[in-house]
This record gives sequence, structure tokens and C-alpha cells, in this order.
Amino acid sequence: MPAPVRPEPTVAPAVRPDRAEVVALARAAGGSGVVFAVLFVVALVLVSQGPGLDAPDAAYTAFFTSGRASLLVSVGLYVVPFAGIAFLWHLVATRTYLQVMTPRSWARIPHWLHLASGVVFVCLLFAGTATGGGAALLTRFSSAAPPPPDVVRTLMTVGFTMVFVYGVRAAGMFMITTTTGLGRALPRPLAVVSYLAATFLLVSTTFHPSVLLVFPGWVLVLSVLLLVRRPGREDGPNKEDTHDERRHEREPG
Repeated sequence: MPAPVRPEPTVAPAVRPDRAEVVALARAAGGSGVVFAVLFVVALVLVSQGPGLDAPDAAYTAFFTSGRASLLVSVGLYVVPFAGIAFLWHLVATRTYLQVMTPRSWARIPHWLHLASGVVFVCLLFAGTATGGGAALLTRFSSAAPPPPDVVRTLMTVGFTMVFVYGVRAAGMFMITTTTGLGRALPRPLAVVSYLAATFLLVSTTFHPSVLLVFPGWVLVLSVLLLVRRPGREDGPNKEDTHDERRHEREPG
């Protein structure tokens, strides 16, 4: 007697995300990205008012005695946490947006590299600016004598290393994983520029503050795109997600 044939399970069609939900998530990711870019640039301009690594000892002495430059750096140090908070909002909103567009993205490595690189970037940004610019707070909240120029220069070197050597690379990885995750929703020219800009951050070896403008500039362009565009065919499960869903439905149990 032939064995009974098990009927093929019904394959559920890929569920398209609700249009209003996609628009709300895109606006959340775009709005928080714009806020981050603005705050980051403001903080960068203020923190950069301090003397550079190659500045003479007299410049460090003037930095602590004049008061104006140290005040601007101190204000910049207080702006940095708000920039980091805005970036965390952007990170989570973007990940939620990607999760709605590609429901099975959680099962892929870039999904978690996106989270890790974003968190590492914020941690290095906080630690690096605190180490490099923390000496400016001595003139605002302490009556102690300013540290010798060599000590301040050493602290700045450590802070610059955290931001320019490690943090910039984490930002580049975030750009790569975000661009990969957006996939069809990102115009091809912007995707190409994103990969090129990320590569530049990964291989850059300069401590010039202008390098740090690449990341917030990219976030600003991406955020404006998310704010002005409207969901279309690309805002839904792609072929890979549809295939994964069908395979999942065919699995026994």
C-alpha cells in the first residue's frame, strides 16, 4: 500500500508593511539623523577651538589663561552627549525601519554589525572627547593650577586616537552596513558614494577635524532622503526575504 503523500503546506504571501508605519519610521530615522548631524557639527566646531597637537607650549598656556577658548571647548563637551543621544535615536529608528522592510534581517550578520558599529562609535566619541577636551573644564570648575602642556598634549593624543583612529572606522562600518541594509530603497548613486565615503573613513590616517565632517554629512543626506521620499515597491520584503519566508513555511512542525 503506497505511503500517504503529505500535502504541500500553504505558503503565506509576503506581508507588505503598512504605508503609514513605514512613513512614520522613516521620518523618525530622518529627523533624528538631522538633529545628530547638526549637533555633531556644532560640537566639533566648539571642541576644535582648543590648541592642536602640534601647537607650541605657549598656545596651551594661553588656552588656560584667556578663558574664551576654554569656555567654547567646555560648551562643546556638553553638546557632545546630546549629539550621541540623537545618534542612538537615529540608530534605533533606522534599525526598526530596516526590520519592517526586511523582516528576517535579524538573521543576517550585517544586521548586528550595524548595531555594534553604531554603539562603538558613540562610546568612542564620548570617551575621546572627554579625554581630549576634559582639561578645559579645569578653568571653569577648578581653582587648581592648569596641567603642564605636555600632560594636556598627551591627553589630547589619547582622545584623538579614540576618535580618529577607532571611532572613524566604526563610523565607516556603520555607513557600510546601513547602505547594505537599505538595499533597493537607496538610490544607486547615493549607495556608491556611501561605500566610497565609508572606504575613505576606513583608510584615513589624518587627525584633521574636517575628516569628521564626512560622517555627519552622510547621515544628513541619508536623513533628508528618508524625510522626503515616499514608500514604494522597494519598501517591502525583497526576494531573499520572500524566499526565506517560504522555506520557513515548508519546514515541518
